[in-house]
Amino acid sequence: MNMTMTTMITKYMTTNTKNDGTNLTGVLLVVFIVLKLTNLINWSWLWVLSPLWIPVGMVVVFTVLTALVVLIMEAFKRW
Repeated sequence: MNMTMTTMITKYMTTNTKNDGTNLTGVLLVVFIVLKLTNLINWSWLWVLSPLWIPVGMVVVFTVLTALVVLIMEAFKRW
């Protein structure tokens, strides 16, 4: 049986991935909302919903860092 690398990777990814829809930010969001609605915490809704902003913040930080690296590399190419 002769498989190419792409075929092997595709087969591995389709058979060995499990995504049940739960992640840390989703769990934190539900926990914070339940705690807020049961009056166990007295946070503003901005902080209760903060797990929604974690992935957005990570994308923004990654984008800014990537842009800085590209700008620095372009500046050194000119020298």
